[in-house]
Amino acid sequence: MGSHEPRGATGAARDASAAGTGTPDGGPGTGHPTRPAPDPAHGPAHPTHETGAQVDTGTAAEAEGPEAATIPELVIISGMSGAGRSTAAKCLEDLGWFVVDNLPPALIPTMVDLGARSQGNVARIAVVVDVRGRRFFDNLKESLADLEAKHVTRRTVFLEASDDALVRRFESVRRPHPLQGDGRIVDGIAAERDLLRELRGDADLVIDTSSLNVHELRAKMDARFAGEEEPELRATVMSFGYKYGLPVDADLVADCRFLPNPHWVPELRPFTGTSPEVADYVFDQPGAKEFLDRYTELLGLVATGYRREGKRYVTIAIGCTGGKHRSVAMSERLGRRLSAEGVETVVVHRDMGRE
Repeated sequence: MGSHEPRGATGAARDASAAGTGTPDGGPGTGHPTRPAPDPAHGPAHPTHETGAQVDTGTAAEAEGPEAATIPELVIISGMSGAGRSTAAKCLEDLGWFVVDNLPPALIPTMVDLGARSQGNVARIAVVVDVRGRRFFDNLKESLADLEAKHVTRRTVFLEASDDALVRRFESVRRPHPLQGDGRIVDGIAAERDLLRELRGDADLVIDTSSLNVHELRAKMDARFAGEEEPELRATVMSFGYKYGLPVDADLVADCRFLPNPHWVPELRPFTGTSPEVADYVFDQPGAKEFLDRYTELLGLVATGYRREGKRYVTIAIGCTGGKHRSVAMSERLGRRLSAEGVETVVVHRDMGRE
């Protein structure tokens, strides 16, 4: 398990779906059908501190003064509807990129200029450009020329798939192709291929998702953009009380009610699991330390599989009756254990103080 910066409020590409049954906008993977136009907006990923290219000319440099301004690295994601643009964008967002979905091409240089003024806070920007921006698509050439003049480090990722795969994905969700009009799905696909032909030829990376599922596509994106570091997993450890209900966002739930309840010890009842007195009492009970040791080992095994399957966030819920003593003490100790092993961990006590 490892660290990862928090995601943006809205996130990117929640409509990824399985190969052959994916949504047209999400491409390969499994998920719920979504509207083909527009896609759900990709929220901005929080910035990283990696620096991009240097600018000698352009708006950003002038705004920052005589010295050259550092502007973000830029990735343009495009390709066929249904080929997996949203999945690719979500992968970059999880890797710390600032992702903007369906941005009119004419605004790409402006976005880069704004990133240059962020003093390194927005180091990498990914922009999804596709046929949903029909009347703006002709401006892409002009925008790319502008970026070249400013010496922007830019890469283009093009998502491709066979006609059979695309038709199957559109039919599985019973959605029209954005360009088919009154015709058939294959007519829309043909029109889109013609429109994107030149962009595909100029792409730095072309990924054919015809036979890929969502995890395999994410693995390809990780291999290309994650660098030498393995994509990491961020953990939230949450204590809770069963009498207030299970946490709806928990990935894993563990029950501490097998341990004696400090609530029935008069001198401990006023305190919480964050106090040394309660924590010592809890971990002096038979099985408490063994549970912590073995559960930590289990989480290491699960984390390896989560990373392999493209999962970046995990919420581990630890429960007791009221969420005040046992679960709090166990969550605190588990959080420290994970942090000591190099995991970026947030500990949250959902129900502490509700009594």
